Amino acid sequence: MKVEQHHVASHIPNILIVDDIGDNLRLLDDILKPEGYKTRLVPGGELALKAAEIEKPDLILLDIMMPGMDGFEVCRRLKANPGLADVPVIFISALGDTPNIVKALTTGGVDYINKPFQAEEVIARAQTHLKLHNQSLELLEQKEKLKRQTKELEKLNATKDKFFSIIAHDLKSPFHAIMGFSEILVEQVREKDYDGIEKHAEIILKSSQKSVDLLMNLMEWVRAKTGRMEFIPEHFEMVDFIKKITSLFDDIAGQKSIAIKKDLPLNATVYADQAMINTVFRNLISNAIKFTNPGGEITISAVEKPDVLTVTVRDSGVGISKDRIEKLFRLDETYSTPGTNNEKGTGLGLILCKEFVEKHGGNIWVESSPCEGSMFIFTIPNA
Repeated sequence: MKVEQHHVASHIPNILIVDDIGDNLRLLDDILKPEGYKTRLVPGGELALKAAEIEKPDLILLDIMMPGMDGFEVCRRLKANPGLADVPVIFISALGDTPNIVKALTTGGVDYINKPFQAEEVIARAQTHLKLHNQSLELLEQKEKLKRQTKELEKLNATKDKFFSIIAHDLKSPFHAIMGFSEILVEQVREKDYDGIEKHAEIILKSSQKSVDLLMNLMEWVRAKTGRMEFIPEHFEMVDFIKKITSLFDDIAGQKSIAIKKDLPLNATVYADQAMINTVFRNLISNAIKFTNPGGEITISAVEKPDVLTVTVRDSGVGISKDRIEKLFRLDETYSTPGTNNEKGTGLGLILCKEFVEKHGGNIWVESSPCEGSMFIFTIPNA
């Protein structure tokens, strides 16, 4: 009966045979090789340990009585090696007395075959222990898979909790402001009291913009997570793209007297999804404005290399401590820090930035220190 293949279809079970008598090695080889096994013949203990290190066997047939290092010592060393400890060892010996059999099993062996060999017995025991070993490996793999799935579920739960937290708390706050100041405006108009109307209207406008920004990030994040956001890369000119995006922030930056500067090459063609890169810039520039003090400045720069474009959004703002930098791009660890004018945020924007940049095969990171400003840097492939 030929060997059953319990590993990947292409894997041939590898049996290491250890005996100091050449006739025994040849006999076991003649028994096992026709069954479809790969056999390796080793005449001593030291060589057996080296052979097992070079190519891990699926099963070891190990003689007990050998000069230099006996089979018991070989087995002890195998079991002490984390990389080889799970390999089943079948002892082979003419010493068929009970004490030696017990010692063989307590040393780490899984079975014992007496000499002279019976071909049917050798084949049956080899098949049995190879099958048991494969089942053990499969159980271990399933256990590891279960651990990975458990971690993934924990991550998904954290994501879900964060998502509902954003909706329940961060979205509620600007709507309360809109509703509250709208009621004040209505009442003032009824009473023809126009003092402060412009200020209240500005608050409503800002709160509305915050709500829209948050909803856009939420919708983009949900679409990305559910696979409904298509990734459509194309060739386009990045320098003009950056200029158009930054112009949209001139009024918002002007309200805090923040100058937006650009240090860009004449042109830089990239291969990217414009909608995703737009989201990355929108969030990074918004954050830079949020955390820069009135009168500060923001610089957007780009450096072109043969295979990648590196873009930096640098601000002269409040900076970020090291312990917070490590949490910036993790949804389960995000936090909301008020801006220099008490602007609100969720941290979801940076999560989107990370996912969209990595979707392009790029990287995103931050370099910052408290009170020294921040640099958010990301890379995307050059055309």
